[in-house]
Amino acid sequence: MKDSKIFDSVFNTKQKKLAFLQNLVLVAVADRNLDKQESEFLLDIGDQLGLSEEDTRLITENMSSLTFIVPEEGLQKSTELQALVMMMVQDGEIEESEYNLCLEYTRRIGFGKGILDDFIDQWRKK
Repeated sequence: MKDSKIFDSVFNTKQKKLAFLQNLVLVAVADRNLDKQESEFLLDIGDQLGLSEEDTRLITENMSSLTFIVPEEGLQKSTELQALVMMMVQDGEIEESEYNLCLEYTRRIGFGKGILDDFIDQWRKK
């Protein structure tokens, strides 16, 4: 997720940036454990998005009521799905709860399970 030109063009409003970060947080805490790699990944993405702690305060204060925010644009959908998969594999393990959340997101954006599994295979090979 280091290509900032794509990042800037896909997440070009604060609302899109916060929705993206919220979706990542949901996957990060799906197994009820936020480990160091996941935390660092969230901080890195927040920095790349130019979000401050103040910007993200509502996300952290309302964790129990968060749900996925599904983007409307195709490029944003696939970029977010890739990032969600990256979040899921940060700790080297894919928990069932994380996988199921990513599968829910995948279906909500109109993609099938095969796409999710392909993204997972791509990131495991890296």
